[in-house]
Order: sequence, then structure tokens, then C-alpha cells
Amino acid sequence: MISRENYLQQLIQFKDSDFIKVITGVRRSGKSVLLMQYRDYLLSQQISAENIIYLNFESFEYQWVKDADDFSQLINEKLKGSENKVYLLFDEIQFVDGWQKIINAVRVSFDSDIVITGSNANLLSGELATLLSGRYVAINIYPLSFREYLLAKQVPVDSRLVDKYYLEYEQYGGFPSVVIADEPLKDTILSGIFDSIVLNDIAHRAGVKDTHILKSVILFLADNVGQLVNPSKISNTLTSERVPTSNHTISKYLELLENAFLFYKVQQYDIRGKGYLKTNPKYFIVDNGLRRHAIGKKAANYANRLENIVFLELLRRGYTLDVGRLDSKEIDFVARRADELLYVQVTYQIPENTHETDNLLHIRDNHKKIVITGKYDERRQIDGIPLIYIVDWLLESNY
Repeated sequence: MISRENYLQQLIQFKDSDFIKVITGVRRSGKSVLLMQYRDYLLSQQISAENIIYLNFESFEYQWVKDADDFSQLINEKLKGSENKVYLLFDEIQFVDGWQKIINAVRVSFDSDIVITGSNANLLSGELATLLSGRYVAINIYPLSFREYLLAKQVPVDSRLVDKYYLEYEQYGGFPSVVIADEPLKDTILSGIFDSIVLNDIAHRAGVKDTHILKSVILFLADNVGQLVNPSKISNTLTSERVPTSNHTISKYLELLENAFLFYKVQQYDIRGKGYLKTNPKYFIVDNGLRRHAIGKKAANYANRLENIVFLELLRRGYTLDVGRLDSKEIDFVARRADELLYVQVTYQIPENTHETDNLLHIRDNHKKIVITGKYDERRQIDGIPLIYIVDWLLESNY
């Protein structure tokens, strides 16, 4: 079992509070394992196993729990006669229709500590948000970071082999089951993860019958990670490839892909005007291994793959992200976290010209600016802007 210490500490921080802990993230990213680690922590705190109730609604045992009435019946059975504080761990709760009202009723009626997980972004919208009105905390979980990856591989961060392992991480991604598998099995496991996300979390739940178009949209986005796209561009491209579709269908599928945490949409932000532009967004995929699987293991677009890794790591570090626009110049990421603002440029290697740093130098404020490179460069800075090798940046100890 791979330790997810950072996420576990977030759960522990809100233990025994009135907040419902909501763990969201793409399928197979480690949500169930995190629940098990939280359960182990509770046991280590001398909490009786009888007061810890774990229910996985994707398991065969609870297939009969379909709606709020079934859920209420199950809860009554589990909590019947309970007098002590109970710790309720509900895994993949989105499979139960109307679960929100039951969760809120349990919170109100029982002395309880509640953690729920789900693989759909809608978990935090609509009825749950209305019922709880701020009484929940969201914990977004992602595939393994590079530091977690090395920990799972039992490789010290100061090992001479770190660069070699980074290339494997860049190729196969950070899904825990992929990381610990032997190389001949990695692609097979990625294929299974991809199909379970597309077929179970997207097609089945949304009633998508023509998965060919859906997979074509995924292929397009995966092959154009970090590029400006819109429904019309995708629709026209697919139609030219004899996959006829419409802008409406594409827009619907893009929303489904975001809700399943397979892709993240990033808007363009006007740095000078301090407002969002009504222009095309960019899309990034949740894991480079899934991208490789989706496009058929093509090795092209290294710069885009690098940008995708930086994007995900910034999310892990708690930043909210935009694509910066300064007149005609683009800043790869405008990253915000609390009172911090960070400008990030990503490039495989520093070109002969100073284009990458020039874009940053045109920003007339005092917020931190960095350039992350995919190829090691002996220079530490250009015109006062730090150059950071991707491996060094991923392993920074102050995050």
C-alpha cells in the first residue's frame, strides 16, 4: 500500500470536526487506499473497529443500494443501537441516487465523523452544496507525484538514477497500480483504467451510446494537450476524419470528461486587463500514461507532455491555474494560491533567443516568475529569472 501522507494529513486535520470530508479524483487514483489509511490511523488512535464503518458502493455486497431509501435502510442497520461516536467511510458514493440528503441527515442526527469519496466533479455541486452550505471540505486527489513515485519505488530523491526514473514516470504516469507493476504489464493496466473511466464513469452514467465519438474526442484532446481548442475545431477535425458530429455533442462530451476528472479545462487570463478572455481554453489530461495510451504510444510533442506534468504538479501544490495572455504574448501558467501569485513558463530547453524569459520580463509586477526546463541547463537564471530543471522542481522539499 503506497502511503499518501499529504492527503492523509488533510483528513486528520479535520478529524472530529463538523466538516464532511469529500475526497474526489479520477478513478484508480488512490481514494479507496486513502480511506483505508485513514481507517488504520483511527485504529492507531484506540478507536474501536466497531465504531468505524466502511462501505464501498461499487462492491458486490452493496449493489442493492440504489437510492436514498436503500441508503437510509442500510444506515439504520449499521448504526442501530450505536451510542458512541461513529466514523463513517463511504466509498464511491455517487452510485447511490439521492445520497446527499441521507449524508446530511446522518451528520445532523448522529455523533459522527464522515468521509466520502467519488469519481465525479458533480459530487461537490448542486444539492450537496445547498444542504451543507459550507460544512464540507474538499480534498482533491491525483495520481502519484514524482516524489511519491520515487517513494513507492524505494528510490532516494538524491539517487543518481532519479533522471532515469523520471523518464519512466513521464512515459507511464503515476497511477499507483501502474507504478508498482512490472513494465510488461503497465500498458495493460493503463488500458483497463482508461476503459473503466470512459465506459463506467462517463458513458454508462451519462447514457452515452456512441462511445466511438467519445473516444475520438479523447484522442483529439490527448494529442493536443496544452493547445488552444474549442468545440468547433474538434467537430470539424472529427468530421474531416469521417467521424461526423456536432458542436453541441462535443460540448456535452467535454463537460463529461471534466466531470470524470479525465481532463482539466484552463481559461485564458488577460494579465494587463486583469480579466478572463472569451477565447479558446486549453485542456490538460490527468495522467501522462493515459495520454500515451489514448494516442497509441506516439512519442511526439515532448514539450506538451512536459507542460502537462507541470500543470498537474501545480494542482497538487494547491494552485488554481490560468493561461496568461499579455497582449500577443502567452504565459504558460498564472498560478494562484492564497496570497501568492506565480508566473510559470515551461520549455524543453532554453532556445538561442530569449523568448521564454522575455515574455515574463514584460510582466510589470513583483510577483515571482520561473522557467521550468525539460533539459538540464547549467545556467541558474537569465535576466534574474530562475531556470529550474523539471526533476529538481518536482523534488523541491519546500512543498
